[in-house]
Amino acid sequence: MSQAEARPHTTGQQETNSIRQPGRPQPDELVPSRYAVRIGDIEVLIISDGVLPLPTAMLGHNVDAADRAVWLGDMFLPQDALDWALNVVLVRSGGQTILIDAGLGLDPDLNLPRAGQLIRRLEAAGIDLGSVTDVVLTHLHMDHIGGLLVDGVKDRLRPDLRIHVAAAEAKFWEAPDFSQVSMPPGFPDALRATAKRFLSQYGNHLRLFDEQSEVAPGVVAQRTGGHTPGHSVVRLASGSDRLTFAGDAIFAVGFEHPDWYNGFEHYPEEAARVRRDLLRELAATGEQLVATHLPFPSVGRVAVDGEAFRWVPVFWDY
Repeated sequence: MSQAEARPHTTGQQETNSIRQPGRPQPDELVPSRYAVRIGDIEVLIISDGVLPLPTAMLGHNVDAADRAVWLGDMFLPQDALDWALNVVLVRSGGQTILIDAGLGLDPDLNLPRAGQLIRRLEAAGIDLGSVTDVVLTHLHMDHIGGLLVDGVKDRLRPDLRIHVAAAEAKFWEAPDFSQVSMPPGFPDALRATAKRFLSQYGNHLRLFDEQSEVAPGVVAQRTGGHTPGHSVVRLASGSDRLTFAGDAIFAVGFEHPDWYNGFEHYPEEAARVRRDLLRELAATGEQLVATHLPFPSVGRVAVDGEAFRWVPVFWDY
């Protein structure tokens, strides 16, 4: 994987017109969808699965709408609905190719055409599905497992594929608790159905762990709980370099407001504690952070800012 495989574009009308000239072959995408970094000897490729439009109330359902409106205004974001990034990570270490989460997949009933892009974007990056030796799932929400359920994908994966997930997560989805979530209508049923289907299709591939598991040299899955009982982060370490893929432990609003409850958190009080502890740790270590729903490519660091925190995106490395 090259150090940077696409450049950001500007949105000025003059440049847009010069790119899209009649009669010339058009690029598939003007916006980059993959970004490569290196953590010591570990290769990392962040891939966008697209975006998921959700009501802004999902950002903090335990606070007043006026407080959310202030944050959205400060960030120059719309007040009613927000496009959540969907980031997936591919890692190569010690001869293994590891996919961390698998995106939303393609469910026509969800009517989410801008999400579920992972499989074709892996192909565009030259990644053969048959080369993937391991999958690590931060948790079993549908936007993290759906790519594995796309028609034909399982047949292209290795028969000895190992899927690493916390034992508490697999147990949770036998009878999931939705009593403390605040999701749009239809999502709980879709989440239940997708997790059930996934466990049925891939149950014999699961490699369950209790608290943590070393998946490959320098690649460790570590259970945090909170968001779901088995929610996990993935720690990458090689030489003096460190990166944590935080899954759904951290959202864009969570730096300034770590105690705001996200609508998809099954145990929001615990999730807020996990988030604050993780942010405090990342600020102390200075290591790099990637998370599912931070703006692509989401590579950054955490700084302490008074009683809260601040996200510091890295400068793109060309």
